Amino acid sequence: MTILTPVLALIIWTLIVWVWLYTTRIPAMKKARIHPQKAIHPGALSELPSEARVVADNYNHLHEQPTIFYALAFYAHLVGVADPINIWLAWGYVGLRIAHSIAQIVLRRVMVRFSLFAVSSLLLIVIALRNLWALVF
Repeated sequence: MTILTPVLALIIWTLIVWVWLYTTRIPAMKKARIHPQKAIHPGALSELPSEARVVADNYNHLHEQPTIFYALAFYAHLVGVADPINIWLAWGYVGLRIAHSIAQIVLRRVMVRFSLFAVSSLLLIVIALRNLWALVF
């Protein structure tokens, strides 16, 4: 297993959330009688119920901070610092991001979600510092 395996896992999770997004958003739009063209401006979808909006919000979140994770993982792989510790940190990050999605979409607990986000951010910082350390020393 390489550090790219957790990258693949997070990509697969993002695609699962994408399917989840459309299986909740399209029926919600039909029920609210929102014409698809009205979605040209995302604010127009604020009429949707929370259970449809939280999935879309999480899908967007999976395209924000994880881009740093992807860059760090590819960097570690390409320069040879994808050691077992970085691989475990990467898996930890992926697990926390999946837990973050569940907290946001299913539990809808902001403080739980924030805590998961904060810890996952710390893991990214550790991976970045370990990569920097390997570069400098």
